[in-house]
Amino acid sequence: MSVLLWIIAASIFGGALSVLGAALFALNASAKWINALVSYAIGALLGAVFLNILPEAVELSGDMAKVSGTVLIGILLFFTLEKVLLWRHCHHTHCEAHEPDTAHVHGRSGTMIMVGDTFHNFVDGIIIAAAFLTDVHLGIVTALAIIAHEIPQEVGDFLILLHSGYSKMQALGVNLLSSLATLVGGVLAYFALQSVQEIVPTLLSLAAASMLYVAVADLIPGLHKRTRLYDTLQQVLLIGAGVATIYTMGLFIQA
Repeated sequence: MSVLLWIIAASIFGGALSVLGAALFALNASAKWINALVSYAIGALLGAVFLNILPEAVELSGDMAKVSGTVLIGILLFFTLEKVLLWRHCHHTHCEAHEPDTAHVHGRSGTMIMVGDTFHNFVDGIIIAAAFLTDVHLGIVTALAIIAHEIPQEVGDFLILLHSGYSKMQALGVNLLSSLATLVGGVLAYFALQSVQEIVPTLLSLAAASMLYVAVADLIPGLHKRTRLYDTLQQVLLIGAGVATIYTMGLFIQA
């Protein structure tokens, strides 16, 4: 089988398998657990940003200031995007932004997390292509490592989509569509790897910005609505569990 076919197969299989693996967990979660598991999603997002995505972007770029600046610009862009989404919503129906409970404002957190996830999937495709162009066996190992790394993050994405008002089937469809960016990144990298590699740190930084913004600006404020000691302890433990999952998967990949 040619290298291009290996890249296409690994990109499709890797993207779909990580989404479906996450779906087996997230879509079978009881509705009453969704709010609690959002805390786990926050931890997974923060862990992915600070333990994996940003360190990789800095390593590839070699310029910490450039990466930090891109993250800052990304946060401002996603703030603007959220404002646009709120503006459109307020001009087409009653404005939920002014209501006491905004836990299920449709599309805001979900849209932004999918934008960031699409960037990340695109970069995964580039990484898979680079590995296969080096050696087929390295490509296979790299694809498996990416699947293992993506599953806990995809679980977090599913939970955020459900928390944002998406149905289970909508969440599955949107995640599968986003996973196609892996295929696009892989094929594009095969034909133009050198030129594509130059923008990888920027794409990673933008992905980190979107995940960081969703976790800090959209999800964490909702946790403050539950102030009981039990709820607070549960939130802290689940956030820690999300971070620990990403950290553990990182150790597994390195091994």
